[in-house]
Amino acid sequence: PAGEEIIEIAKEVMIKVSSIKQLSRDHNDPHLGSLSIATTHTQARYILPNVIKDFIAKYPAVSMNMVQGSPSHISEEAAGGAVDFAIAYEDLELFGDLAMMPCYHWNRCILVPKEHPLALIEKISLHDLVEHPIVTYPFGFSGRSKRKKAFSEKSLNPQVVFTATDAEVIKTYVRLGLGVGIVAHMAFEPTEDSDLVAIEASHLFESSVTSIGVRRGTYLRSYMYDFIEAFAPHLTRTVVQEVMMLSCKEAQSEYFDNLDVPTYKFSIESINH
Repeated sequence: PAGEEIIEIAKEVMIKVSSIKQLSRDHNDPHLGSLSIATTHTQARYILPNVIKDFIAKYPAVSMNMVQGSPSHISEEAAGGAVDFAIAYEDLELFGDLAMMPCYHWNRCILVPKEHPLALIEKISLHDLVEHPIVTYPFGFSGRSKRKKAFSEKSLNPQVVFTATDAEVIKTYVRLGLGVGIVAHMAFEPTEDSDLVAIEASHLFESSVTSIGVRRGTYLRSYMYDFIEAFAPHLTRTVVQEVMMLSCKEAQSEYFDNLDVPTYKFSIESINH
């Protein structure tokens, strides 16, 4: 319909106008500006703090804002221009208007109280897991959740009694005995969570990828490139510029097939022994 075409053209015009303004600001004062990010609780709590701390030390005149939410909320914020970057995982088809760049692979661990029977099993299976109520993140809105897929392939129906987007909330309910927790590796903190046992689960679930997304056609200021590279060192200014010039997801995927994307390092043995 003509109305939809007009809206799309208007969006493109607004992006170009915004890019012109950003370009002007970058030339006038490259160290002054703002940076807004939409991301999940896990990234905000466990991965981004040190990146943001170092970034603010380097760019004290750049004000930062963070919006936390689900992948669908994050995609809406980024696609609508409310934020500069989207940092998320799973449900990547929600980010159709964004150039999505993989930052790192990661997987999950299972959290239980020290006296829990699962803590005694050397290598846990999905069959072991479904014998207990589960507390975890909400499954992906698209149905492509790696956890959901793993159970479905074994024709298992996990008893998910409670979901939360915040891993700290999940850990609270694990401590209360509501169920066993399934969380991202990086959500387990050995010192703060010393009352819990982390059980490796990377053999149970496919790894996930955290990606950073930018609206296509957006002009990125110099400090924005620096932030992306600080978060994911393989995403240099050259790489980002090349990816943003690619017209479709398939081309982006092929591009990163030839680039080494790191994996989040996590050792259960060094924590629990």
